[in-house]
Amino acid sequence: MQNKQLNICYQVYQSGDELPAEWQSLLQKAVEATGSAYAPYSNFRVGAAILLDNGEVVCASNQENAAYPSGLCAERSACYYAGAAYPGAKMLAIAVAACHEGKLTETPTYPCGACRQALVEYEERGGVPMTVIVGSAGRVEVFGSVKALLPFYFDNLEG
Repeated sequence: MQNKQLNICYQVYQSGDELPAEWQSLLQKAVEATGSAYAPYSNFRVGAAILLDNGEVVCASNQENAAYPSGLCAERSACYYAGAAYPGAKMLAIAVAACHEGKLTETPTYPCGACRQALVEYEERGGVPMTVIVGSAGRVEVFGSVKALLPFYFDNLEG
């Protein structure tokens, strides 16, 4: 038997104002995207903004549905749209923010497991790490790669 240890390194900022300008802008777009969420059941609005290597920024929000789980998270909405509209572009960074009852959450809201797997596949496809910026009213956390959030992703599916 072997014991192994997994370490995840990330940066914590006390506010979005401490971020580099490009990440500040991306996070602000994610916050703005929460306004277009369709969340009548949870009243939990999530926005995502993805920076592509061609300079485009794709924004999306969560879309709920009464036939749960037919809705879709903001992160997958954004990455699927980016993948369809800009198939050759690499996804360099994603910012995520969430609002509940009209206020930015006090703690970060991380992408769910399904979103992490979808994002890591686009990261792999692009061949470059995708920075993950998770904002909240209390702090902002920045991860250098989606793999930091999902270190044991599905990567052996090819025949």
